[in-house]
Amino acid sequence: MTTRTCSSTRLGALVPAAARPPLISKIMISLAIATLALVAALGAAEAAGPLDDPAFAKVITCGACHGVNGNSKSDMQPIIAGLDAAYFKRQIESYATGKRPSPEMEPYAKQVQFLGLESIAGFFAAQKREPTPLRVAPESIARGRAASTPCMACHGPDGRADVARLVPPLAGQPAGYLAQQMLLFKIDTREPSEALLSAKKAIMRITPDSQFPDLAAYYSSLR
Repeated sequence: MTTRTCSSTRLGALVPAAARPPLISKIMISLAIATLALVAALGAAEAAGPLDDPAFAKVITCGACHGVNGNSKSDMQPIIAGLDAAYFKRQIESYATGKRPSPEMEPYAKQVQFLGLESIAGFFAAQKREPTPLRVAPESIARGRAASTPCMACHGPDGRADVARLVPPLAGQPAGYLAQQMLLFKIDTREPSEALLSAKKAIMRITPDSQFPDLAAYYSSLR
């Protein structure tokens, strides 16, 4: 009996040529796989978010109060995402020196200065600002809108920021925080004797305390 050996070459010869993928097909398949890998890599790069920012590790502590990337969900903590870097730096410096008194914020402000004020201010300025998810009563919004005329001199009709004058945005901020700051301006415990804030404090002094929640509700409702 004769033993016949089927080598890979002999087996290949038994497969019809039409059923074997030509070399060009193999090349096309390889190119397609490489292209898909490149697209996936580019997609991952485009999806890179705040976690990839070198400053992210420095701002983790801030998120405990101000929310992820500075978008606070609390009624009493301000949203700092998208905040102008120059304004942010001024407030941190005021907290750190005691010019803007706050036993809670002073040590954190000093920590921000130690870690790198420029990079942290830049990080928050680059984040997409999300308005507060907290809702306020429609009737309070209406009363606040009617009482907001004196505020428009600085904050405009829509509560947007005026970067040139270091005026922060009020639109979409938590109502509780806004009302608290109005009271602090009125009693001159926010940056006492600061000349740049004298006009704002004068307006707050003649505004009844009972109007603060309504004004805060109006500006908080703006988008």
